[in-house]
Amino acid sequence: MKSIKQLSIALITFGFMAATGASYAADAHPETPTVAPAGVKLVDAKQVQELQAKGAVIVDTRKASEFGEGSIKGAISVPYDPEKSAKAADFDATQDKFDMAKLADKNATIVVFCNSGTCFKSYKAAVVLSKNGYKNVNWYRDGVPDWKARKLPME
Repeated sequence: MKSIKQLSIALITFGFMAATGASYAADAHPETPTVAPAGVKLVDAKQVQELQAKGAVIVDTRKASEFGEGSIKGAISVPYDPEKSAKAADFDATQDKFDMAKLADKNATIVVFCNSGTCFKSYKAAVVLSKNGYKNVNWYRDGVPDWKARKLPME
């Protein structure tokens, strides 16, 4: 009887630890929203290619070092860095740095991307651009991993 009680306690403890660990892991890499923020259009890889063919500015919002390791062919580096605000839809952009100087034309079609649905840099950049009067902002949520998986041009 004593061993059954010990086994039960061990299983409950393990279950609690596993649940807590899973929650911690999910919190460490939260998903970006699955819908585009106000004033922004959510696009997929095919749409990125179509927009790029029409002259859209493709913006890699990852760190400069990540851009240097490879990016979507033709993209420019405009890092959303340092990113100090919460990884949340209601982030405080005043805590972050995003230099829009390379994006002078507020009427240009712009596509922002980073490292997939757990990377908030492009989501935040899209929000900041839209709030600063940029009219044609597109967010490629799936980013570099999706682009690579589709074997699309990188440089």
